[in-house]
Amino acid sequence: MSRADQASSPTGPWPFITRRRFRTTGKPDRIWRSRNHRKNLIHFGDLMQRHGLLRVVLRSLWAAHRLNWWIGALFCIGAFLFMAGSILALFPALTTRLGIEAATVNMVFFAGSIPFTSAAFLQLYQAANAPPGPGEKAQPARFPGWKPKNIGWLSCALQFGGTLLFNVNTFDAMLPDLDQGQYNLMIWVPDLLGSILFLSSGYLAFIEVGHSYLSWKPTNISWLITFINLLGCIAFMISAIFAFELATPPRINAMDISLAFTLAGAAAFLIGALLMLPEGVDQA
Repeated sequence: MSRADQASSPTGPWPFITRRRFRTTGKPDRIWRSRNHRKNLIHFGDLMQRHGLLRVVLRSLWAAHRLNWWIGALFCIGAFLFMAGSILALFPALTTRLGIEAATVNMVFFAGSIPFTSAAFLQLYQAANAPPGPGEKAQPARFPGWKPKNIGWLSCALQFGGTLLFNVNTFDAMLPDLDQGQYNLMIWVPDLLGSILFLSSGYLAFIEVGHSYLSWKPTNISWLITFINLLGCIAFMISAIFAFELATPPRINAMDISLAFTLAGAAAFLIGALLMLPEGVDQA
Protein backbone atom coordinates (compact mmCIF):
# COMPACT_ATOMS: atom_id res chain seq x y z
CA MET A 1 0.00 0.00 0.00
CA SER A 2 1.43 3.37 -1.01
CA ARG A 3 1.74 6.32 1.32
CA ALA A 4 -1.09 8.02 -0.50
CA ASP A 5 -3.26 5.00 0.26
CA GLN A 6 -2.66 5.44 3.97
CA ALA A 7 -4.92 8.48 4.12
CA SER A 8 -8.44 7.13 4.69
CA SER A 9 -11.83 8.21 5.94
CA PRO A 10 -13.15 5.53 8.34
CA THR A 11 -16.88 5.32 8.98
CA GLY A 12 -19.19 2.95 10.80
CA PRO A 13 -21.44 2.62 13.84
CA TRP A 14 -19.35 3.18 16.96
CA PRO A 15 -17.24 1.35 18.10
CA PHE A 16 -16.90 -0.47 14.77
CA ILE A 17 -15.33 0.60 11.49
CA THR A 18 -17.20 -0.86 8.55
CA ARG A 19 -16.00 1.28 5.64
CA ARG A 20 -12.87 3.16 4.65
CA ARG A 21 -12.23 5.44 1.70
CA PHE A 22 -8.64 5.44 0.47
CA ARG A 23 -7.48 8.33 -1.69
CA THR A 24 -4.56 8.05 -4.11
CA THR A 25 -3.42 11.00 -6.17
CA GLY A 26 -4.37 10.60 -9.82
CA LYS A 27 -6.52 7.51 -9.21
CA PRO A 28 -10.18 6.88 -8.32
CA ASP A 29 -10.91 6.49 -4.62
CA ARG A 30 -10.76 2.91 -3.31
CA ILE A 31 -13.59 1.86 -0.99
CA TRP A 32 -13.04 -0.88 1.60
CA ARG A 33 -16.18 -2.47 3.07
CA SER A 34 -15.94 -4.93 5.95
CA ARG A 35 -18.61 -7.37 4.67
CA ASN A 36 -17.17 -7.43 1.15
CA HIS A 37 -13.68 -7.91 2.58
CA ARG A 38 -14.70 -10.73 4.93
CA LYS A 39 -16.72 -12.63 2.33
CA ASN A 40 -14.46 -11.74 -0.62
CA LEU A 41 -17.38 -10.18 -2.49
CA ILE A 42 -17.29 -8.26 -5.73
CA HIS A 43 -19.39 -5.09 -5.68
CA PHE A 44 -22.76 -6.25 -7.06
CA GLY A 45 -23.10 -3.21 -9.32
CA ASP A 46 -19.82 -4.16 -11.02
CA LEU A 47 -21.06 -7.74 -11.48
CA MET A 48 -24.29 -6.52 -13.06
CA GLN A 49 -22.44 -4.14 -15.35
CA ARG A 50 -20.06 -6.86 -16.53
CA HIS A 51 -22.38 -9.88 -16.79
CA GLY A 52 -25.99 -8.66 -16.71
CA LEU A 53 -28.75 -9.86 -14.38
CA LEU A 54 -29.63 -13.09 -16.23
CA ARG A 55 -26.05 -14.35 -16.37
CA VAL A 56 -25.43 -13.47 -12.71
CA VAL A 57 -28.56 -15.40 -11.66
CA LEU A 58 -27.67 -18.41 -13.83
CA ARG A 59 -24.12 -18.50 -12.46
CA SER A 60 -25.47 -18.34 -8.92
CA LEU A 61 -27.46 -21.57 -9.34
CA TRP A 62 -24.31 -23.67 -9.00
CA ALA A 63 -21.04 -22.27 -7.67
CA ALA A 64 -19.72 -25.07 -5.48
CA HIS A 65 -16.20 -23.63 -5.61
CA ARG A 66 -17.39 -20.64 -3.54
CA LEU A 67 -17.84 -20.91 0.23
CA ASN A 68 -20.45 -18.14 0.04
CA TRP A 69 -22.57 -20.36 -2.23
CA TRP A 70 -22.55 -23.21 0.29
CA ILE A 71 -23.49 -20.83 3.09
CA GLY A 72 -26.45 -19.49 1.12
CA ALA A 73 -27.53 -22.96 -0.05
CA LEU A 74 -27.47 -24.42 3.46
CA PHE A 75 -29.46 -21.48 4.85
CA CYS A 76 -31.99 -22.09 2.03
CA ILE A 77 -32.42 -25.73 3.05
CA GLY A 78 -32.75 -24.93 6.76
CA ALA A 79 -35.24 -22.13 6.16
CA PHE A 80 -37.31 -24.31 3.81
CA LEU A 81 -37.54 -27.10 6.39
CA PHE A 82 -38.55 -24.62 9.12
CA MET A 83 -41.27 -23.31 6.80
CA ALA A 84 -42.44 -26.86 6.08
CA GLY A 85 -42.55 -27.72 9.77
CA SER A 86 -44.47 -24.53 10.59
CA ILE A 87 -47.07 -25.14 7.89
CA LEU A 88 -47.59 -28.75 8.98
CA ALA A 89 -47.95 -27.69 12.63
CA LEU A 90 -50.33 -24.84 11.81
CA PHE A 91 -52.67 -27.02 9.74
CA PRO A 92 -53.26 -30.31 11.58
CA ALA A 93 -55.92 -31.28 9.05
CA LEU A 94 -53.19 -31.28 6.42
CA THR A 95 -50.91 -33.52 8.48
CA THR A 96 -53.83 -35.90 9.09
CA ARG A 97 -54.60 -36.06 5.38
CA LEU A 98 -50.92 -36.72 4.62
CA GLY A 99 -50.67 -39.28 7.41
CA ILE A 100 -47.96 -37.30 9.22
CA GLU A 101 -47.72 -37.53 13.01
CA ALA A 102 -46.76 -34.71 15.37
CA ALA A 103 -43.47 -36.45 16.16
CA THR A 104 -42.57 -36.34 12.48
CA VAL A 105 -43.29 -32.61 12.35
CA ASN A 106 -40.88 -32.09 15.25
CA MET A 107 -38.28 -34.10 13.33
CA VAL A 108 -38.68 -31.72 10.39
CA PHE A 109 -37.82 -28.77 12.65
CA PHE A 110 -34.77 -30.61 14.02
CA ALA A 111 -33.66 -31.53 10.49
CA GLY A 112 -33.92 -27.84 9.56
CA SER A 113 -31.73 -26.81 12.47
CA ILE A 114 -28.80 -28.90 11.15
CA PRO A 115 -28.19 -26.98 7.87
CA PHE A 116 -28.76 -23.73 9.80
CA THR A 117 -25.93 -24.66 12.16
CA SER A 118 -23.74 -25.89 9.29
CA ALA A 119 -24.15 -22.59 7.42
CA ALA A 120 -23.49 -20.58 10.58
CA PHE A 121 -20.35 -22.67 11.22
CA LEU A 122 -19.03 -21.96 7.71
CA GLN A 123 -19.83 -18.28 8.11
CA LEU A 124 -17.98 -18.06 11.43
CA TYR A 125 -15.04 -20.02 9.98
CA GLN A 126 -14.94 -17.55 7.11
CA ALA A 127 -15.01 -14.56 9.46
CA ALA A 128 -12.36 -16.04 11.75
CA ASN A 129 -9.97 -16.64 8.87
CA ALA A 130 -10.64 -13.55 6.76
CA PRO A 131 -7.54 -11.58 5.68
CA PRO A 132 -6.68 -8.74 8.08
CA GLY A 133 -8.39 -5.46 7.31
CA PRO A 134 -6.81 -2.01 7.49
CA GLY A 135 -5.06 -1.56 10.83
CA GLU A 136 -5.51 -5.24 11.82
CA LYS A 137 -2.73 -7.70 12.54
CA ALA A 138 -2.55 -10.98 10.67
CA GLN A 139 -3.66 -13.99 12.75
CA PRO A 140 -3.07 -17.69 12.15
CA ALA A 141 -5.97 -19.60 10.61
CA ARG A 142 -8.16 -21.08 13.31
CA PHE A 143 -11.73 -21.64 14.45
CA PRO A 144 -13.63 -20.00 15.98
CA GLY A 145 -11.06 -17.21 16.36
CA TRP A 146 -11.41 -14.26 18.69
CA LYS A 147 -12.16 -10.89 17.07
CA PRO A 148 -14.67 -9.16 19.38
CA LYS A 149 -13.81 -5.75 17.89
CA ASN A 150 -14.65 -7.00 14.39
CA ILE A 151 -18.36 -6.50 13.76
CA GLY A 152 -18.58 -9.25 11.15
CA TRP A 153 -16.92 -11.86 13.35
CA LEU A 154 -19.08 -10.85 16.32
CA SER A 155 -22.26 -11.15 14.27
CA CYS A 156 -21.25 -14.60 12.99
CA ALA A 157 -20.25 -15.81 16.47
CA LEU A 158 -23.60 -14.79 17.95
CA GLN A 159 -25.46 -16.41 15.08
CA PHE A 160 -23.55 -19.68 15.48
CA GLY A 161 -24.35 -19.72 19.19
CA GLY A 162 -28.01 -19.15 18.36
CA THR A 163 -28.10 -22.05 15.93
CA LEU A 164 -26.60 -24.38 18.55
CA LEU A 165 -29.38 -23.42 20.94
CA PHE A 166 -31.95 -24.09 18.19
CA ASN A 167 -30.38 -27.56 17.83
CA VAL A 168 -31.06 -28.13 21.53
CA ASN A 169 -34.54 -26.63 21.34
CA THR A 170 -35.67 -28.68 18.34
CA PHE A 171 -34.06 -31.89 19.61
CA ASP A 172 -35.77 -31.60 23.00
CA ALA A 173 -39.08 -31.01 21.22
CA MET A 174 -38.87 -34.61 19.97
CA LEU A 175 -38.81 -35.98 23.53
CA PRO A 176 -42.16 -37.49 24.57
CA ASP A 177 -44.32 -36.74 27.61
CA LEU A 178 -42.72 -33.50 28.84
CA ASP A 179 -44.64 -31.63 31.54
CA GLN A 180 -45.01 -27.85 31.61
CA GLY A 181 -41.85 -27.21 33.61
CA GLN A 182 -39.76 -29.54 31.49
CA TYR A 183 -41.15 -27.99 28.29
CA ASN A 184 -40.32 -24.45 29.36
CA LEU A 185 -36.83 -25.38 30.61
CA MET A 186 -35.78 -27.71 27.81
CA ILE A 187 -37.58 -26.21 24.81
CA TRP A 188 -38.65 -22.64 25.53
CA VAL A 189 -35.49 -21.39 27.31
CA PRO A 190 -33.07 -22.43 24.51
CA ASP A 191 -35.57 -21.07 21.97
CA LEU A 192 -35.66 -17.69 23.73
CA LEU A 193 -31.90 -17.48 24.22
CA GLY A 194 -31.24 -18.58 20.65
CA SER A 195 -33.68 -15.94 19.36
CA ILE A 196 -31.94 -13.24 21.41
CA LEU A 197 -28.58 -14.23 19.91
CA PHE A 198 -30.09 -14.31 16.42
CA LEU A 199 -31.61 -10.86 16.86
CA SER A 200 -28.32 -9.44 18.14
CA SER A 201 -26.45 -11.04 15.25
CA GLY A 202 -28.97 -9.83 12.69
CA TYR A 203 -28.77 -6.24 13.91
CA LEU A 204 -24.96 -6.26 13.85
CA ALA A 205 -25.02 -7.57 10.27
CA PHE A 206 -27.54 -4.87 9.33
CA ILE A 207 -25.52 -1.97 10.74
CA GLU A 208 -22.32 -3.39 9.23
CA VAL A 209 -23.75 -3.08 5.73
CA GLY A 210 -25.53 0.22 6.36
CA HIS A 211 -22.46 1.72 8.11
CA SER A 212 -24.77 3.31 10.68
CA TYR A 213 -27.30 2.30 13.34
CA LEU A 214 -30.18 2.98 10.94
CA SER A 215 -30.07 3.03 7.15
CA TRP A 216 -32.26 2.64 4.06
CA LYS A 217 -30.50 1.25 0.98
CA PRO A 218 -32.99 -1.11 -0.73
CA THR A 219 -31.07 -1.03 -4.03
CA ASN A 220 -27.99 -2.52 -2.33
CA ILE A 221 -28.25 -6.32 -2.40
CA SER A 222 -26.09 -6.79 0.72
CA TRP A 223 -28.22 -4.28 2.65
CA LEU A 224 -31.38 -6.01 1.39
CA ILE A 225 -30.11 -9.41 2.57
CA THR A 226 -29.29 -8.18 6.07
CA PHE A 227 -32.54 -6.18 6.32
CA ILE A 228 -34.69 -9.17 5.36
CA ASN A 229 -32.72 -11.41 7.72
CA LEU A 230 -33.22 -8.86 10.51
CA LEU A 231 -36.97 -9.03 9.92
CA GLY A 232 -36.68 -12.81 10.18
CA CYS A 233 -34.80 -12.48 13.48
CA ILE A 234 -37.54 -10.21 14.85
CA ALA A 235 -40.17 -12.77 13.79
CA PHE A 236 -38.24 -15.57 15.53
CA MET A 237 -38.02 -13.43 18.68
CA ILE A 238 -41.79 -12.84 18.70
CA SER A 239 -42.33 -16.55 18.08
CA ALA A 240 -40.20 -17.45 21.09
CA ILE A 241 -42.11 -15.07 23.36
CA PHE A 242 -45.47 -16.61 22.46
CA ALA A 243 -44.10 -20.17 22.79
CA PHE A 244 -43.96 -20.00 26.60
CA GLU A 245 -46.32 -22.55 28.10
CA LEU A 246 -48.54 -21.28 30.92
CA ALA A 247 -50.10 -23.39 33.65
CA THR A 248 -53.51 -22.05 32.60
CA PRO A 249 -54.14 -21.88 28.83
CA PRO A 250 -54.45 -18.23 27.66
CA ARG A 251 -57.53 -16.88 25.91
CA ILE A 252 -55.59 -16.54 22.67
CA ASN A 253 -54.02 -19.44 20.78
CA ALA A 254 -50.45 -18.47 21.62
CA MET A 255 -48.95 -21.57 20.01
CA ASP A 256 -50.51 -20.80 16.63
CA ILE A 257 -49.23 -17.24 16.88
CA SER A 258 -45.77 -18.60 17.69
CA LEU A 259 -45.88 -20.95 14.71
CA ALA A 260 -47.10 -18.19 12.40
CA PHE A 261 -44.12 -16.01 13.33
CA THR A 262 -41.78 -18.99 12.96
CA LEU A 263 -43.16 -19.40 9.44
CA ALA A 264 -42.68 -15.68 8.73
CA GLY A 265 -39.12 -15.73 10.08
CA ALA A 266 -38.21 -18.82 8.07
CA ALA A 267 -39.67 -17.26 4.91
CA ALA A 268 -37.57 -14.14 5.48
CA PHE A 269 -34.43 -16.23 5.95
CA LEU A 270 -35.22 -18.20 2.78
CA ILE A 271 -35.49 -14.98 0.76
CA GLY A 272 -32.29 -13.63 2.31
CA ALA A 273 -30.47 -16.90 1.62
CA LEU A 274 -31.63 -16.95 -2.00
CA LEU A 275 -30.27 -13.42 -2.44
CA MET A 276 -26.93 -14.53 -0.97
CA LEU A 277 -26.40 -16.79 -4.01
CA PRO A 278 -26.12 -14.01 -6.65
CA GLU A 279 -24.39 -11.73 -4.12
CA GLY A 280 -21.52 -14.23 -3.89
CA VAL A 281 -20.95 -14.72 -7.63
CA ASP A 282 -17.29 -14.22 -8.53
CA GLN A 283 -15.90 -12.01 -11.28
CA ALA A 284 -14.44 -14.73 -13.51
